[in-house]
Amino acid sequence: MNKLLLFILIFILQSDIFSQINELKYQLDSASIEQAGVPKGEILKFTFEHSKIFPGTGREYWVYIPVQYQSEKPACVYINQDGIQWKTPTVFDNLIYRNEMPVTIGVFVMPGRVLAANSTSANDRFNRSFEYDGLGDAYARFILEEILPEVEKQKSTDGREIHLSKSGNDRAIGGSSSGAVCAFTAAWERPKDFTRVFSAIGTYVGLRGGDRYSTLIRKYEPKPIRIFLQDGTNDLNIYAGDWWKANETMERALSFAGYELNHVWGADGHNGNQGASIFPAAMRWLWKDWPKPVTTGITKNQYLSDILIPGQDWELVGEGYTFTEGTATNASGTVFFQDIPNSKTYKITPDGKLTTLPLDAKRASGTAFGPDGKRYVAAGGTKQILSYDANEHEKIIANSIDGNDLVVAKNGNVYVTSPDGIEKPSKLFLIRPNGEKVVVDEGIKYANGIALTPDQTQLYVTESASKWVWIYSINSDGTLANKQRFGWLHLPDEAENAWSDGIKCDTAGRVYVASRLGIQVLDQLGRVNAIIPIPGGQASNCCFGGSDFNIIYVSSRDKVYRRKLKVRGANPFEAPNKPKAPNL
Repeated sequence: MNKLLLFILIFILQSDIFSQINELKYQLDSASIEQAGVPKGEILKFTFEHSKIFPGTGREYWVYIPVQYQSEKPACVYINQDGIQWKTPTVFDNLIYRNEMPVTIGVFVMPGRVLAANSTSANDRFNRSFEYDGLGDAYARFILEEILPEVEKQKSTDGREIHLSKSGNDRAIGGSSSGAVCAFTAAWERPKDFTRVFSAIGTYVGLRGGDRYSTLIRKYEPKPIRIFLQDGTNDLNIYAGDWWKANETMERALSFAGYELNHVWGADGHNGNQGASIFPAAMRWLWKDWPKPVTTGITKNQYLSDILIPGQDWELVGEGYTFTEGTATNASGTVFFQDIPNSKTYKITPDGKLTTLPLDAKRASGTAFGPDGKRYVAAGGTKQILSYDANEHEKIIANSIDGNDLVVAKNGNVYVTSPDGIEKPSKLFLIRPNGEKVVVDEGIKYANGIALTPDQTQLYVTESASKWVWIYSINSDGTLANKQRFGWLHLPDEAENAWSDGIKCDTAGRVYVASRLGIQVLDQLGRVNAIIPIPGGQASNCCFGGSDFNIIYVSSRDKVYRRKLKVRGANPFEAPNKPKAPNL
């Protein structure tokens, strides 16, 4: 066979294969076909044009109301991006009729558009990628705060008022392509509001950060989300990434992290063919055993397993403050924290009793205990470093330091961070036991939290205006050397920095950093191995308290939380401890 004939034969065979791929047919589930005797719900169409979250946008949305819905009982709700897909009203008619899913109102939302002033000379602004592909909670808030309340203003044609359940266990959300990653993002950001996700040909690639999910899922403490994934081997492979491999990677990450997961892979491309065929089965699976709540699974992340106690969750210690900071523990395990604007100091004894100290805290922020048992604070109101003994007698340690946070070593050296805004270089001070004050470093942008390694040979400093944690070697005279970027932190999509704040270590050498995402836990090489979100979202500081130093206390805006862990905090006032060497 000559080369020309061989080339022609190969070309014909390839063309035939591609033709078969393009013509893939999937058998529809019977629930996707109108059935005799099954009552049809109604579909109402509306427009929404006064969004505050996506200002200037207008969009259409549809509401499906099943015949079985009674306004006396709030209905479950399914939200879908890109309007009505996969013959959803027919599917819902059949599944609700067969009791294969609960009575559910469907809300089908189109992406927003900002209309051009003159459509003949300018295009509209199409908001689909901004709303759907981006990470963060904007779209979840848009649905929860704007669309669903708008839906509840409507009525069916026979006058039934629309009442939607406010429970996340009664909500599902789905979509295809960018609408799929949008649905997942809504549940990821608000797992208490959306617990069931349908994702078809999901865009978990590098458009606006969706490619980060496969890493974040592995590091985060698992969330109570049930997910159904669909994709095909011939999905897109373009400038932003490989859709098929990205969906495979998502499936592996979700499985690793212990999520309740189902998936169907096919050989189709970037279209809705297979999605339409499996949508009824996905709905049956997502709503299986309802109203039993969706729960969290067991992660294979060893760091999370070594730190967290199963079934042990966050507890609220106190609330109603203005801004909490300066968490610190003394030798008995009593925890102290500051309410900076109100110049108040609080303490929590190991038995959980919360009291206010009878003193003017002088807008104190950073707090630490020394080997002498005294409490040291950075008093922002007077630009001093102060100490307090057991009777709350105050002593000036240093003047003219606008300190933010501090740590006291076993040898009595005090290290203080002193930021000067996010653009100007910060200073690090060393205050020796004899009172000598030395600037030991300059340059970090907003130096904030500060901690010693458990062996007290190195110093960690968080740089709030970036994503970095810095590390220094401590010389024999207390000065610093070998300055280096150490920890690379994750940050939320809408932020320019991680806003790393307070920092502490446990005796095994793990590093706990308060950040916008909660507590990020690094190993001794500076790698974030785990992310533990807190109810308040952003954390400002943390410490290990309780009689066994195994309860982490976290300050967050106007609240303070705590959680019992498997680990023990490393206390600088104790003898230095050399942790086990890290895995490289």
